[in-house]
Order: sequence, then C-alpha cells, then structure tokens
Amino acid sequence: MTNEKAVAEKLLQVAAVKLSPEQPFTWASGWKSPIYCDNRKVLSFPYVRDFIKSELCNVIFESFPEAEMLAGVATAGIAWGAMAADQLKLPYVYVRPKPKEHGMGNQIEGFYEAGQKVLVIEDLISTGKSSLQVVEVLKAAGVEVVGMVSIFTYGFPHADEAFAKAGVTYKSLTNYSSLISMAVEKGQISAETEQLLLQWRQDPAGWGK
Repeated sequence: MTNEKAVAEKLLQVAAVKLSPEQPFTWASGWKSPIYCDNRKVLSFPYVRDFIKSELCNVIFESFPEAEMLAGVATAGIAWGAMAADQLKLPYVYVRPKPKEHGMGNQIEGFYEAGQKVLVIEDLISTGKSSLQVVEVLKAAGVEVVGMVSIFTYGFPHADEAFAKAGVTYKSLTNYSSLISMAVEKGQISAETEQLLLQWRQDPAGWGK
C-alpha cells in the first residue's frame, strides 16, 4: 500500500471524509459536491492523529529540508502545524484569514524574522485560493515561503495551475484519486459510484446542475 492510500484509509476509517453522491453537500462557493472532507475529526482519534502527524513530518523532512519555520493556516491547519513543529523542533506561527480586530491587529501570530524560510501547513486544498492568500500574507511580511504541505487535496487542475502561477511547490499526504480508489477497495462505494465521483472532479462547478 502506498503512503497516499494508507493516509486515505485512515481518513475513511475515522469518517473524516464523507461520500454522498445521492445527497450532495453544498460548499461555501455554492458548488454541489458528493464529498466532504473534515480533517478536524482526526484530532479526536489519538492513534490516527499520530499516524497523520508522522506522515506530515516525513514529507516535511524529505521534501522541504530547508524549512526554518512552519506556519499553520487558521483554523484547521493550526493544530497540525503545531504538532509537526513540535516533533521537528522548528519555530511555529499561524496565519489568520484577516488581521485581528483588536489588540495588536496581528494577522500572523507568533515570532518571525524577515528572510526566514517558512513552510505552510494546510489541512486541505480545494481551489487553492485561500491557501495562496496565506502565502501572500507571509511574503508581504518579508519571509520566504518555500512551499506548502497539506493532508488532502482534491487535485483540481485549476488549483495546480494557481500554485504553478504563484511559483509555490506543494505536496499533499493523500488526494482525491487515492481516496476514491481506497473507498472502492474497502467496499464503501461501487464501481458505478466511482465513475460518478471521478466525473465530479472534472467539472465541480457544473456538476449536479
């Protein structure tokens, strides 16, 4: 079993991912989706949480050895970034969606210095828009963003294009294709449903209309 499929198996095991093509979910964007990913659920299962943390650290260590600091994306990426930073003994900050409305008005919480090489930790990547906004906040603060690591990505082509255009390298522990493949292996979905789910990723904005 590949690492991607092993991570996908863990997400399915704790129901962090729900597949419901008959009764699709509605995203904030208005898209109808047959899948909903909530990696926050993993935090409630110590052994699965530890497995995901270890996989995260392995990818960081192997693919981004130059990283001098980790930055979690609020809110879902905060816990994962903190756990990985603790295990790797790296400094850590997290980034808010917008500046705090009181106190110091910080958008980046924690201590950092201009020129530091920072790796962003995200829980999932869909369109990539919000993730790349965090990259821009960090760059504006004077740090060097070396890349991003997420737990899960839907693998949308336009997200890949957005990251390429921004010049940001990203890695994900697992992805939509591995997850669907594992769901078929586990007998959670049929081959017919698999095709329906794969069609959705080709045109998520138009699916279900």
